[in-house]
Amino acid sequence: MNLPRGDQEVLPFDDVQAEIGKRLDDVAKILAGALVTVAGVMTALGLTSDVVFVALNNESWPIYVAALSAILAIVCSIVALLIHPTRQGNVWETVVLGLGVVFYMVALSVAVVGAAQAAGGSGRPTLTDVKFQGQGSDQKLSFGVHSDGVERWASVNVYVTAVDAEQKDLPGTGNLYEVSLRPDDKGEIDHQISMPLPIPRNAWGILIIATNAVGNDHCGGRSSQGPSCAVIKLS
Repeated sequence: MNLPRGDQEVLPFDDVQAEIGKRLDDVAKILAGALVTVAGVMTALGLTSDVVFVALNNESWPIYVAALSAILAIVCSIVALLIHPTRQGNVWETVVLGLGVVFYMVALSVAVVGAAQAAGGSGRPTLTDVKFQGQGSDQKLSFGVHSDGVERWASVNVYVTAVDAEQKDLPGTGNLYEVSLRPDDKGEIDHQISMPLPIPRNAWGILIIATNAVGNDHCGGRSSQGPSCAVIKLS
């Protein structure tokens, strides 16, 4: 047993527990700002308010998990601050703060994943500025394809085909146009297409489909990986 030296002040037991409780309270106050810290991390990673609404609409689970974990960390900090600094109270406060720290770290970790997922986009392509102009042999189709958050190894496939009144492929005809687009170093695709378009006989319309490699070409499907489609009805 180490005995205190003559020049060391021996604090009463209650004062020792009070000092431990004060240090634990300092940790609790740090956890109380968990939600602000998580929001700051997301903002620093490019998650603006507009992107948050889009992410929530797309059921981005990391944002929900990060927010819930941050709230639980705050609850733990409040409970810890209300515990009286006795020997048993400090034990309970340590346990509660331990849980709070776990929730705090989970919130920060998941916030990084959520921000990267939401701010980076899903890779789902968008068709823009679709135009069909001209008459007879001078008919021309033009449109743009935009996509961000595309993995570097992935691609966006674009198809143009003639369809009947039920928007199904016209029998006996193949794709009028098809191309596979790869993203740049930032994971973005921004491509403009302009092409002469001879119209097959009995065609009701023209269907444009832009889909990523992991998605499908079913225009009516309810999937976050579904394609972007545009139908031009021929007069």
